[in-house]
Amino acid sequence: MDLKILEIASNTENNKILENFTHLAKKKNHTCGDEIEITLKIANDKILDFGYQSKSCIYCQASASLLSINIKNKKIKIIKKLIEDVENFFSNNSNKFEKEWPKYKVLFIKKNKARRGCLLLPFQTLNKALKT
Repeated sequence: MDLKILEIASNTENNKILENFTHLAKKKNHTCGDEIEITLKIANDKILDFGYQSKSCIYCQASASLLSINIKNKKIKIIKKLIEDVENFFSNNSNKFEKEWPKYKVLFIKKNKARRGCLLLPFQTLNKALKT
């Protein structure tokens, strides 16, 4: 396992449930059993705060941690583009992330493709939360 993934997953500053959240979603990966709950504070089409709690593997934890750190104070339109880029990584073998997302290239590499469900779960849950 890559030490960079362990380092990303060890950052748990956003591993929390937000008080007074505006959006909430829960999702489970039925293949491996990973579970995650995401709470968001959104105002003026911008994500102000992000909290998550999970019972999951290190890949899912790293994905959630990286996501939680990097999307605060970003417009929802930009976040939806990131979600699309991540999905394209698995469906089209595309590792093209916008300039503002260079850290995602650490997780979304060829050798981690077998962990697809684990890496995607936080993004899918975020997408579900944005639709509520």
